[in-house]
Amino acid sequence: MPARTVKVASTSGLHARPAAIFSQSASEQPVAVTIETADAGPVKASSILMLLTLNVDHGDEVTLRAEGEGAEESLETLATLLETNLDKEFQGS
Repeated sequence: MPARTVKVASTSGLHARPAAIFSQSASEQPVAVTIETADAGPVKASSILMLLTLNVDHGDEVTLRAEGEGAEESLETLATLLETNLDKEFQGS
């Protein structure tokens, strides 16, 4: 099963707006993606409520996993989002 470990760049971690943006993108992927921390998970990446239970802060590492056709591309898309400071990126939205 393909996996990617990334460091969360958003200043608020995976809370509020960054969690909403990330879960929306995860729900648009052609495969189911899970996300986990060293202490919790895995949970469905498309579920904002499950994301919030992970309590991911700025600089924390998370691991994404997916299986099936399009898994690598989905992981790349979601990893890129996590490596972006979504708080700053969408500040004016």
